[in-house]
Amino acid sequence: MAEKKNLTFDLSGKVAVVTGGGGVLCSGFSKTLAAAGAKVAVCDLRKEAAQAVADEIVASGGVAIAVGMNVLDADSVRAARDEIVSSLGDVDLLLNGAGGNNPKGSTTKDNLTPEDMEALEKNGTIEGVKTFFDLDPEGISFVFNLNFLGTLIPTQIFARDMAKRGGNIINVSSMNSFRPLTRIPAYSGAKAAVSNFTQWLAVHFAPVGIRVNAIAPGFFLTNQNRNLLLNADGSLSPRSEKILGHTPMGRFGVPEDLDGVLLWLADDKFSAFVDGVVVPVDGGFAAYSGV
Repeated sequence: MAEKKNLTFDLSGKVAVVTGGGGVLCSGFSKTLAAAGAKVAVCDLRKEAAQAVADEIVASGGVAIAVGMNVLDADSVRAARDEIVSSLGDVDLLLNGAGGNNPKGSTTKDNLTPEDMEALEKNGTIEGVKTFFDLDPEGISFVFNLNFLGTLIPTQIFARDMAKRGGNIINVSSMNSFRPLTRIPAYSGAKAAVSNFTQWLAVHFAPVGIRVNAIAPGFFLTNQNRNLLLNADGSLSPRSEKILGHTPMGRFGVPEDLDGVLLWLADDKFSAFVDGVVVPVDGGFAAYSGV
């Protein structure tokens, strides 16, 4: 008789670090990893947000600590690493979830029209409209730094220890990395960089036993996009109508939709030979041509 396989996700004994852990999606990641048995360090620039998540995990019977961390400051990340190792032990899993967008790196319209150019030539600007030509280089830099350097710096610091004994890194990219979206060139470009970097890291770290993969969420309602996707009364914005019209499943994602992919990538029992992949979780958005 064939031996019955244990197909239960189990991260018991593992120490997981989640950056951006106070946000909507990464707080969900933190809770899911803890529910699977991991000891979780919930890290965020806003320590009070991380603390609320850690408290919820502990109240549910899990193990978690809140750690203040600025992912763009190497000294801050090193201090967080030392605190985590002292409190929970050596880190087995790093989830790079810190990221976001900035209005200074976004346009207000999908396209540049001849009428826009006429107005620009006549007046120099268009009231209430930010075109490609109005994008602020500082805003672009902020978005690229937060998403790309905010992945690179924690990886440099935590992977240095992992390289001695193996480990697992999961980055958070976006379906924007496969298909750039209108209005948000900085965010789309930055997440494309994260996906490319994920594959580079996977190759670079494979000989020392560190796997590197990424999750690419589609449209989920979060604090950073709520004003873009919902009107003030909570109804769908025109942009949301367009998005859902191009999402075969016809809805926005919820944090729980990411749990299966997260646990699959996190548990070596199920994904030990998975390396360098970027997994879309987008309700079919990237697969739909529009016709």
